[in-house]
Amino acid sequence: MPATDLALTTGEHVPEPEPADRPGHARHLLRGLLRNPWLVLSVIWVGLVVVAAVEPSLFAPGDPLEVDTGARLQAPSPGHPFGTDRLGRDLFDETVHGTGRTLPAAALATAVGLGAGALLGLLAGFLRGIADLVIMRLVDVLLSIPGLLLALMLVAVLGKGDTADVGLAIGVAAIASTARVTRAEVLRVSASGFVEAARTGGARRTRVLLRHVLPNSMGPVWALTLLLFGEAVLGVTTLSFLGFGAQPPTPEWGSLVSSGRDFLGGAWWLSILPGTVVALTVLAANRVSRAFEDEGTGR
Repeated sequence: MPATDLALTTGEHVPEPEPADRPGHARHLLRGLLRNPWLVLSVIWVGLVVVAAVEPSLFAPGDPLEVDTGARLQAPSPGHPFGTDRLGRDLFDETVHGTGRTLPAAALATAVGLGAGALLGLLAGFLRGIADLVIMRLVDVLLSIPGLLLALMLVAVLGKGDTADVGLAIGVAAIASTARVTRAEVLRVSASGFVEAARTGGARRTRVLLRHVLPNSMGPVWALTLLLFGEAVLGVTTLSFLGFGAQPPTPEWGSLVSSGRDFLGGAWWLSILPGTVVALTVLAANRVSRAFEDEGTGR
């Protein structure tokens, strides 16, 4: 006779079996980091960029706006790792301090795209019916407009000169893709046996949504966070390159790349080095995002 049946017969208390000792997500991720040096470098780079955005003086204590006409257009050297611009300003200082403009705008865009998109997808997938129809038609309209064009339209309405407006515009353009992913996950989870059991057991819709559907639907959505962040960095930089966002002399990644495009023949570092920082940041964020996605799928 099984121990649990014996316990019911004799009245004894049989303790519940201990759950299997499975390594947590953090331990899995740590092992993945140790096995993949490129992932380690990506995590380090993203961390350094975030620190530079919060406290740029740790890496560049100089004044990024200090003009030195005697040091105009100097090539990269130990004294000026990124060289100097046409006014003699240190390009490395400008790039590091520009992080504090570009990254907060990208973070705002990620928060708007992830938050609003996840909410719309959750409501569409769980409520279905008219709500699903209306929300997904709105998402289809957003998807029919290229993201950069939609962001340009929104920035034109909001006005240029504010990096926060650029971040908000990029975030609105990212809502549609997040909503589609969330809706697909909510539909998948809603059809699961444990959700049907909760409904059959008389659980209220709000409880089913918050207790069962929402926690089990957010895994793939969270994996998109860094991917959206990388895309937002690229979008904010692009709009800044086109003249939106913070205006000169305020340093920003996109404006730094733009200001050096007329000097590519003789002063290549003005655009190439800030552009390389942008590219490395986007690639590193995408690599870390892929690691989280692989972790979530067990690969």
